[in-house]
Amino acid sequence: MKNKIIKLKERLEELNRQLSEPDVFNDQRKYRELTREHSELSKILDVGIPYLKALESYEENKAILEEDVDPDLVALAREENQELEKKIAEYTERLKLMLIPKHPDDHKNAIMEIRAGTGGDEAAIFAGDLYRMYTRFCEDHGFKVDLMSSTPSERGGFKEIIFLIEGPEAYGTLKFESGVHRVQRVPDTETQGRIHTSAASVVVLPEAEDVDIDIDPNDLRIDVFRSSGPGGQSVNTTDSAVRITHVPTGIVVTCQDEKSQHKNKAKALKVLRSRLLDMAQQEQRSVIDAQRKSMVGTGDRSAKIRTYNFPQGRVTDHRIGLTLYKLDRIMEGDLDELIEALQLADRNEKLQSEFTSSG
Repeated sequence: MKNKIIKLKERLEELNRQLSEPDVFNDQRKYRELTREHSELSKILDVGIPYLKALESYEENKAILEEDVDPDLVALAREENQELEKKIAEYTERLKLMLIPKHPDDHKNAIMEIRAGTGGDEAAIFAGDLYRMYTRFCEDHGFKVDLMSSTPSERGGFKEIIFLIEGPEAYGTLKFESGVHRVQRVPDTETQGRIHTSAASVVVLPEAEDVDIDIDPNDLRIDVFRSSGPGGQSVNTTDSAVRITHVPTGIVVTCQDEKSQHKNKAKALKVLRSRLLDMAQQEQRSVIDAQRKSMVGTGDRSAKIRTYNFPQGRVTDHRIGLTLYKLDRIMEGDLDELIEALQLADRNEKLQSEFTSSG
């Protein structure tokens, strides 16, 4: 631990030198990367430097105890070391969590895709409820939501809705929301009061930067058409909607929410780029990490991850066995307790894995 903190301290000093160089400042991409690393290291060293000072004081007191010259000084050193042992243990536990490597995409914006699953109209209404829940959460946390594409349902809600979430650590905050969300409730259309079970899928992707994925324009087939609303009626008199097909993978992205064809094309390309990045990363993970299946971190979208039970007012996250009886507040965007519990479970699992591998 001590050597790691010393190396990080040296790295921070090197970053300070690099950030003062004009060439680095002129390269905005590199400057952003270095300032982000500087910020992360500074947070770790806010704990790491007091930890190093506590270790140094502890070693100095040990030398006094070994010399055993002045009884009063020895008693003082022994008493101080008892306090330092507690501090060092506390610092060590905090640093263990802080030193767990972050996912390289955690700092990025997120693209969230919500699709109605089994359950017909009720599934579409639930997809709309989830969209509202996430937008409320984003508003409360200072994230900006930018609608990219939507297919409304005739009875309310959405068959599909895709939106960009902009803000620091947006992907790292929401990445564990990927999966199948199940709802149990009495639909408005139910005349006999029976509880129905419906589902919607949520996919959370890191927003891909231009440097992440290189798309060959020759691999794209771009079609334009008139935007349409529920029931197929035209909502635009010009061919502003855009459908982009990535021929090598067969991925199709459609955007029609903007009145400008140019804006729809830009949004569609952004979604396509993120989907291609996700595909590449999944292929990489399957090769490198095929044997390790994390209950939280795999993002297995075929698995039911959460149930929203309206009659009992409860929400259960099945991955970590957490049940909360505050469904009304959660549907209003109060997701902090769920998200923090998932992040803690993920950190603890990584910590255990690191401890086992190093042991």
